[in-house]
Amino acid sequence: MTTPTHLRVVPVILLGLISLGASCSGDEDEGPNGSGSEGSEQPDEGPRIESLEEVDTSDLSRAERRIWVDLINDQLSPCGEPISVGRSVAEGRGCRASVPAARYLVRLIADGYERQEIEEHYSVRYDEDNVVEIEVDGAPSRGSQMAQVTIVEFSDFECPYCGRAHPIVQQVLREFEGRVRVVFMHYPLSSHPHAMPAARAAVAAGNQDRFWEMHDLLFEHQQQLEQEHLETYAEQLGLDMERFRADMESSETQDRVEANKETGRRAGVEGTPSFFVNGRRFSEAPSALTQYVREALDQ
Repeated sequence: MTTPTHLRVVPVILLGLISLGASCSGDEDEGPNGSGSEGSEQPDEGPRIESLEEVDTSDLSRAERRIWVDLINDQLSPCGEPISVGRSVAEGRGCRASVPAARYLVRLIADGYERQEIEEHYSVRYDEDNVVEIEVDGAPSRGSQMAQVTIVEFSDFECPYCGRAHPIVQQVLREFEGRVRVVFMHYPLSSHPHAMPAARAAVAAGNQDRFWEMHDLLFEHQQQLEQEHLETYAEQLGLDMERFRADMESSETQDRVEANKETGRRAGVEGTPSFFVNGRRFSEAPSALTQYVREALDQ
């Protein structure tokens, strides 16, 4: 299924890797695109917040809880108020994202992240300064078009980390059916010789309304991506083979894949898989994606 014409642009924040070191590295011409929080506004001084009724910290050790207290007093409200997230919650400022943000800090601490990493994750998720827009016009999408959460995925069919992320994305779609949409963007790396042909095969299958079926087959058979394998998958899907072969070799198909990749470069993609969730960078381990989406739905 392809994205309807009204799906033109999805706001996103510059994205790092899907997990700590667990990604296929980008091409040599793709430089780093950091999104540090230097120069970020600091919260106004006020009474130190020691606890929040809305946030359960019982699973944290005493030392971890001290870190959480420091963080809720140091990190800005996710709604852009010049106050801390802790004060935003305690004073009932009406920022719906503040309670989930304070809970998010609990989860990151419980997951074992160091304080600097937590601050980076928080900034990536809530700092508006790094928001950009990704052009997704014409990209295939899966899930509800009216979903509360949109995930934009840049992926490479030959990347093993993309293959490992595939069932996680499927799980998210099943668990939050009707509330999540996934938009797929091609990002074949030059270091993977079969990635570009596989991407062209997916585009060609999409021309016959079988993109997602081909997408799933490619990820399920990442070790079999030679041309004969691609044609076998097309036959399994009942495609018009003459049209499939012509579309695979057409310059228009190549241009579509390259356009996706250029879009990713402009957004700061440096490796695959890369995910953007509701305009926010997903930079945690793949196992956290389900919880991350749950938190996004809670805002």
